[in-house]
Amino acid sequence: MRDAFAAVLASGFEAGAALAVYLDGEPVIDLWSGYADAARNQPWRRDTIVNLYSVGKAISAVCLLRLVDAGLVDLDAPVARYWPEFAQASKARLPVRYLLTHQAALPAIARPLPSGSSSSWDTIADALAGQAPWWEPGAGHGYHVNTQGFLIGEIVRRVTGRPFGAYLRESITGPARVDFFVGFGPELDSRCADVLPVLPSPEAAELQRQFDVDPRGLSGLALMRYNAYRNPPEISGMGVVNTRSWRAAELPSTNGHGNARAVARLYSALAGDGRLDGVSVLSPETIRRASAEQVYGEDIVLQRPTRFGLGFQLTMPERRLGPSPRAFGHFGAGGSLGFADPDRRLAFGYAMNQGRSGWQHKHVRQLIDLVYAALDRRSGAGSARSV
Repeated sequence: MRDAFAAVLASGFEAGAALAVYLDGEPVIDLWSGYADAARNQPWRRDTIVNLYSVGKAISAVCLLRLVDAGLVDLDAPVARYWPEFAQASKARLPVRYLLTHQAALPAIARPLPSGSSSSWDTIADALAGQAPWWEPGAGHGYHVNTQGFLIGEIVRRVTGRPFGAYLRESITGPARVDFFVGFGPELDSRCADVLPVLPSPEAAELQRQFDVDPRGLSGLALMRYNAYRNPPEISGMGVVNTRSWRAAELPSTNGHGNARAVARLYSALAGDGRLDGVSVLSPETIRRASAEQVYGEDIVLQRPTRFGLGFQLTMPERRLGPSPRAFGHFGAGGSLGFADPDRRLAFGYAMNQGRSGWQHKHVRQLIDLVYAALDRRSGAGSARSV
């Protein structure tokens, strides 16, 4: 695995990266290499953290599911029970469950928002409360690229009385020593890897072409797809991802910062009994419910197949998370990833600061395959040893 990881860096696929694997709750692989900056002067260190984009969606889901565990939130209750303003625009009966399964039909805000709005939680939450669904909720699913974290996080905030980042830190990541943050101060800036522009590719060129259009000429689903990434203009991190303001803001779907070890540690609880260093992350029953298929098929936003449980991407033939049919987790833009395999009690984390456009991330999936091949080879030779 060390050689395979080194080959990924040597190939130029990544500038800097880290790989971590836990088995039965114990670390068996913990690797990092490369550079944390564009000039390639600063080495990627053991404690380097980086923006992991949509890896944070699953961690956001864990926060909401903890409230379900505690009996404070009912997945089948209307969102408006916890967030009364959400009842606007014919959403009074929309259930909490749809926020986790991407069936809420709220992947974008139609009303143009000014630059800087993504750093204002109340501005985005109020806009989503007033937004009408883009399709009939429950009639299909479409990836809530940047809005899911706000939708989930507002329920967390209303129920707990705590800002999302504080709740995450105080209830999970702090007590369980998980190095993952949503919104943080300058004290962590020295540990942050710069996110670098993605490598040139046909996918990157096509994405840029879509973003270069004038949204005033768009309507319907075309406008929805554009606004999902560009309203407000920097909501996906474009042009601001390495700034102090971006790191300080709370965008749970998009700007969570962490490293491979942190992600694998958290998923090690989800691959086991739900506990991590004495902290109950989720109950085993809730993990089973969250990792069961809720939707699978053509995604209205992404226009390709996606498969989701309650907040988690599920393994599927089009995008396998190893050989287990029950593996679940979440990719982030460029190839960052965390997932759990409860059948093998295995947890996987991958972080990087460059990556590629597209959604297949073949070099990451090759690492996954090698992990399982190594595990199979060692299955009769005792426990795995850390590398």
